[in-house]
Amino acid sequence: MAGLDRRGQLSRLREMLHQVRARNRFWQRRLDGVAAPRDAETYRWLPLTSKQDLSADLLDNPPFGSNLTYPLEEYTKYHQTSGTMGRPLLVLDTRRSWDWWCDCWEPVLNACGVRSGDRAFFAFSFAPFIGFWSAYEAVARRNVLAVPGGGAATARRIRLLGDTGCTVLFSTPTYALRMAETAEEQGIDIAGSSIRCAILAGEPGGSIPSVREQIAEAWGAEVYDHVGASEVGAYGIPCPKGRGVYFNEREFIAEVLGVDSDEPVAEGQTGELVVTNLGRWACPVIRYRTGDLVRPRRLEQGLLLEGGILGRVDQMMLLRGVNLHPSAIEAAVRRAAGAAEFRITVNRNGAMDEVEVEVEADPADCRAIGEDVRSSFGVRISVRGVPRFSLPRWEAKARRFRDLRE
Repeated sequence: MAGLDRRGQLSRLREMLHQVRARNRFWQRRLDGVAAPRDAETYRWLPLTSKQDLSADLLDNPPFGSNLTYPLEEYTKYHQTSGTMGRPLLVLDTRRSWDWWCDCWEPVLNACGVRSGDRAFFAFSFAPFIGFWSAYEAVARRNVLAVPGGGAATARRIRLLGDTGCTVLFSTPTYALRMAETAEEQGIDIAGSSIRCAILAGEPGGSIPSVREQIAEAWGAEVYDHVGASEVGAYGIPCPKGRGVYFNEREFIAEVLGVDSDEPVAEGQTGELVVTNLGRWACPVIRYRTGDLVRPRRLEQGLLLEGGILGRVDQMMLLRGVNLHPSAIEAAVRRAAGAAEFRITVNRNGAMDEVEVEVEADPADCRAIGEDVRSSFGVRISVRGVPRFSLPRWEAKARRFRDLRE
């Protein structure tokens, strides 16, 4: 893991800015009158960018927006964000920028010990959502057989990965647990399968200890967390000790700002991750507010996002003056009820948020979940048991959070 090379980062950024200022209409407007940064202080003169900015540009410049640095005929890949939190964003890549995406997977695969001769199973739908598309192509570079699981029901996917002797699983944490649940129903021993490691992404979970332990036990495998974003790239490198993910500072610049401010948070404090990608000149983002909550810690090995992605800014709940994230509730559910499905509903009573958690668990487990949250955070939430299989199941990113606040 290389240390921070701020001079090298800014040199690459200036090179990219030279390209986008000349050719990219979106950034020409946003960077008008702003000098190319020479140091960390002048870097912060660059304007912050949000998902709303990119969404508005798509509406104003259909169908692909104006954040395109090269002629449209040079673009070869079309993807969308998942749309979990609203209207999907469109993302286009040229052959060169797509190669950069795959390059960003190299340190991830190294950290997970993926090597020539492995066989990788991709448990996702292969729709326009970026998912593991770049990982699918990246593993082929190191002579790993890539087995697609798209278009198959869960039970069929489990049989397919077993029949092909796959050793690496790419999945969301939710779907890894869903496959384990289905295997149990089918009488299949997935803990005794050939899968030796699971690489998880798409949602918090891979760095939540109780979730990691549940998946590791169910699959009899090592579990690794990875994070990235369609608009940004694959920036998260698994921490081998399971403490979170390291930020890839070779290919991205990171800041962590206060949720309601433009000021950096102190080390060890929670804030919003802001990212600039350095190799995606075709469709770049600069000082992009990802909406992801992280807790930064600078270690000798690099910048650690402790605990991975802690949650989303727009999913944060304020209960009697205490900020609570859905991932904290998920951790309590997993500790008490294992792989049980659950759903969080947040409503507002006056100025206060109210939370109800439905769990496919017995009353004793529900009481344990509520007590876990109360003892850890000093707040009470309503936890209600519901019948098994009464809650939705998810194959990609789970949508367990219902926000009924205005």
